[in-house]
Amino acid sequence: MGDTDDQERFQAIHRYQAGEKVRAICSSMDRSKQWFYKWLNRSKSTEAEWYASQSRSPQAVANRTRQEIEAIVKLVRLELYNEGLFCGAQAIAWRMEEQCIKPIPSLRTINRILVRHALTHRRTGRYEPKGKKYPSPRANKPGMVHQTDIVGPCYLRGPVRFYSLHSVDLATRCSGISPMSSMGGQGLIDSIWAIWQRLGMPKSQQVDNAMEFYGSPTHPRGMGPLIRLCLPLGIEPCFIPIKEPWRNGVVEKFNHHWQQKFLRRVDLHSQVELRRASLAFEHKHNSRYRYSALGGKTPLASLTAAGVTLPFPPAEKAPQLPLSKPKHGRYHAIRFIRQDGRLNLFGESFPMPSEVIHEYVKATVDVTHQRLKIYLDTVLIDDLEYRLR
Repeated sequence: MGDTDDQERFQAIHRYQAGEKVRAICSSMDRSKQWFYKWLNRSKSTEAEWYASQSRSPQAVANRTRQEIEAIVKLVRLELYNEGLFCGAQAIAWRMEEQCIKPIPSLRTINRILVRHALTHRRTGRYEPKGKKYPSPRANKPGMVHQTDIVGPCYLRGPVRFYSLHSVDLATRCSGISPMSSMGGQGLIDSIWAIWQRLGMPKSQQVDNAMEFYGSPTHPRGMGPLIRLCLPLGIEPCFIPIKEPWRNGVVEKFNHHWQQKFLRRVDLHSQVELRRASLAFEHKHNSRYRYSALGGKTPLASLTAAGVTLPFPPAEKAPQLPLSKPKHGRYHAIRFIRQDGRLNLFGESFPMPSEVIHEYVKATVDVTHQRLKIYLDTVLIDDLEYRLR
């Protein structure tokens, strides 16, 4: 018993058990009778150290989140993270609502759960090179290559759920932003068309392998909406390798910039406000942000200095779905051939020669001649019949 209070309590009860009066004990120790009887009752318990102080904090917190709800929040956050989606408090609450999970904690409570379990880290997007030659598209002039990506779902305070289509011209870093209520359908066509009206049409439209871009793995040769939109205009879609988002690194970096400088700072409540604010941010970025890759120029200054005349869409209104199947043109898919020696083209598998295992190849679909041509660097290594359905 190293604690002075512990010794005093033990001595008081020992003196009482030796026959001393309660009044005398309390008077000599300058303690109340209430204090004495408290420790007398405690001494009758089965605890060996009954005289020791105990924590006064409540054993149960009335507003503590139920353990099962906390576990669900963690699982939903992991699910969203693994799907490559927004996985913050608002996105978690929306997913719980979609799955009819009740009660749904407040956003503040969800944030506390995430912090408590260290679930606030983000992907770094850092690229680890494989040491293999990659068939990067040439982008030494404005309008050569646009990198395009979809961000979302995102949320406004309305609450308004939306997606945002972003395109970046690799040569000038001029960027286009177009909010969408959904990822696919006519909204996607309208958004791409609207960005082309501001940035001009590229020679190559580089995207990832989202079904909204290429179509469906059920019909890998059906040519999705982006392909059908691009080919009649002489634009060649190019699909980056599967699960390698860093190949669209410029637009991915712009996505992060947009999230930090726009999405987290605006206070908007409707699609109309969102579109107006998105155009304002696009103009601010293109006219005021300076890039070291451009020699300190802004994107618009870089475009002006290039002196290139860009082509623009032939009509103000975008074509309406369904789009007819093109009869001419080309589109490409860059793929890394693994140990199994197979090329995955939108769900359809093709055997490849052994010399391209562990190498990047470019698969070019020649719509005019219905051929699939495989290139290693600039060398044609295979030429297959590819009947488009």
